[in-house]
Amino acid sequence: MALPTMTGVGRLVDDPELRFTQSGKAVATVRLAFNSRRLNQQTNQWEDGDVFWIRGTLWEKLAENASESLEKGMEVLVTGELRTESWEKDGQKHSQPSLLVRSIAPNLAYATAQVTKANSQQQGGGQQQRSAPQQQRRQGPPQDDPWATGPATSGAQAGGYSDEPPF
Repeated sequence: MALPTMTGVGRLVDDPELRFTQSGKAVATVRLAFNSRRLNQQTNQWEDGDVFWIRGTLWEKLAENASESLEKGMEVLVTGELRTESWEKDGQKHSQPSLLVRSIAPNLAYATAQVTKANSQQQGGGQQQRSAPQQQRRQGPPQDDPWATGPATSGAQAGGYSDEPPF
């Protein structure tokens, strides 16, 4: 039987913690808090409800990309498999839920993000070489850009773009 999958919106409690295994695989740990907020109709104030705390584990490129992109306090959308971590300390058995994170991203309702495609040629650990998106940008609008207009005329901005829709 498969482990349950969880998808939710939570908040990062700390910055992602990136480290490497002895074999060189990247692994990151994130602490997440999921809470329920509700509007109290009598006071017209938002109130925090129950909080679910969980530690998530990310592997390889996802771990590296998350540690470069995410930081404490960000609201994130996360999907992963729920697991139970068990350990023994001082003769006492302990367990807690954990999340094997399969995807994580900032919630763009409260943040902006600049997305760059990961370089597929680099598979090892270490810093990712970012392909310079500035070098790939064109000077003017693409030939088939429906939002581009002719030369700067009334309503058009420099570079041939207009705020008016083309319909």
